[in-house]
Amino acid sequence: MREDLPGQKGDLQLAQLIPNLMTIAAICAGLTAIRFGFQSDFERAVRLILLACVLDGMDGRVARMLKSESKIGAELDSLADFLNFGVAPALIVHVWALQDWRGAGWMAVLIYTICCVLRLARFNVTSKEGDDAADKGYFVGVPSPAGAFLVMLPMFVAFLFPDMPRLPVEVLAGYVVAVGLLMISNIRTYSFKKIAISRRNAKFVVLGFVLLITALLTYLWATLAFLSIGYALTVIWALRPGKNRTRGQG
Repeated sequence: MREDLPGQKGDLQLAQLIPNLMTIAAICAGLTAIRFGFQSDFERAVRLILLACVLDGMDGRVARMLKSESKIGAELDSLADFLNFGVAPALIVHVWALQDWRGAGWMAVLIYTICCVLRLARFNVTSKEGDDAADKGYFVGVPSPAGAFLVMLPMFVAFLFPDMPRLPVEVLAGYVVAVGLLMISNIRTYSFKKIAISRRNAKFVVLGFVLLITALLTYLWATLAFLSIGYALTVIWALRPGKNRTRGQG
């Protein structure tokens, strides 16, 4: 997702465009998810946000592998994150359950979205200053991709149990606001990027990854609900009295 800067001399290898093309594909997925949301095709919309999340997780790694990182790619990635994890999920949840609650439902969506953009702005600033909390094994606040899936958790449960009554709209709106506030909070949440394992246990991680992919392909909504609830429990664990709060990454 990191393209050479304008004005740089020399030819650009086609392979170096791959990360940026992945980011553009993620943006397209997010925009199309919004389209399907407004068409009430909510399951397809959520699947596209999942695809955007996968592309978001891969483009930076591909850029580093191809040595094609650049400032343009970094800014493009941040804009894609805002669309895919701040705008698209909030709009889809609004159309799904909040649009009949007059202005209050829309207010909840605005609060969530503004919290997401504030988080991304804080993250960009701290990254440029070299104060990267994720390098120390944690994030400050809930990262935006996790926030997107937490805010869509009620949808996962509804898809899994279609006959179960939905949460009251007031509760759902409050939940959306709470997730947004968690993104801009100073709560330390776990960054799984820095988890280290011994080489002899690597085969079990690979096996677990295969099982995860199989579960996503076979029991998508149950797996997403399980992962989201599991992550929510780690956030609750971080909220325990005595856990330190800190300033840092957004």
